[in-house]
Amino acid sequence: RALETIFKPRGISVESCPIADPWNAEQVSDKVLDILCHYPDGDIALNATGGTKLMSIAACEAFRSANAPIYYVHPRHDRLLWLSPKLPPHELADRLKLKDYLMAYGADQVDIPAGVQGVPLGIQELTHQLLAGIDRYADELGALNYLAYQADNPLLNARIDHTRQSRPVLWELLELFESAGICRLEHRLISFPDQSARFIANGGWLEMHTYAACLQLKQKCGIQDVACNIVIQRHPAGKTAVKNEIDVGLIHANRLHLIECKTKHVEKNSDMLYKLDSLRDLMGGLQGRVMLISFNSLDKASRARASELDIALCCHSDLKHLQQHLANWIIASR
Repeated sequence: RALETIFKPRGISVESCPIADPWNAEQVSDKVLDILCHYPDGDIALNATGGTKLMSIAACEAFRSANAPIYYVHPRHDRLLWLSPKLPPHELADRLKLKDYLMAYGADQVDIPAGVQGVPLGIQELTHQLLAGIDRYADELGALNYLAYQADNPLLNARIDHTRQSRPVLWELLELFESAGICRLEHRLISFPDQSARFIANGGWLEMHTYAACLQLKQKCGIQDVACNIVIQRHPAGKTAVKNEIDVGLIHANRLHLIECKTKHVEKNSDMLYKLDSLRDLMGGLQGRVMLISFNSLDKASRARASELDIALCCHSDLKHLQQHLANWIIASR
């Protein structure tokens, strides 16, 4: 049904032929032969990539008996392999876009912000300063995140308590954001000009920096599509709508790459890593790829867990070479 929503708007007709028992090889074969009878002049081929192994074998036998073509799509190399007749492999065009990909995996609604083509120079300069002083600012960024979170009110402001007021590095950090026009400081009060600025202070700057790095790699690495702040909604039957958010998403070699950006200290990194793993399975299938980008370091156990789950990492001092880490990760998907 999800694929049908992608095909029909492109003028591709879809016909569904349910199989009562997919584990009954004879029934599968008979059903496929019935379908083949409707195509006496050929003009039909079998994609043997999907379904259970039993379904695929039974369908292949039926197509071979009718001398109809059969092909298989290589899951990693984006290549169509002919099983019958014997023809050279066919390279698939890299044309998939993010929205189509996510809709094909069952999303009912995909919201991608329009017109986001780059990152303002002021934010780029701010990011450069933050990364240059990463060891100095790492601990205090959590305090800034908290203040921005507290400012989710009509006045978009938050009060800086006495404990935080006595920390000079925090004030140095706040002044960097004030100089970039992200916030305004007045005595013990921090305020934001709009929700966009509050988002940047609440960790959005790292997301924007990552998105900018992906944009710069788009042509060099052959990225088909890239976006940030993607919101995906699913409406399971009889259940409340489920919403998921992707900080940065891109398509390369027709595979989904998800990037999560964190500037806060996370108490249970393992929970976050399992969540990312589940998100990949839900949105990108077996070939989906995930990277966690964190302003803070991860402990040894969390790094080992990320390796087990095949989640790429770019943390703390690695961020100074983010673009290179991203390029290596993206190209490795081929």
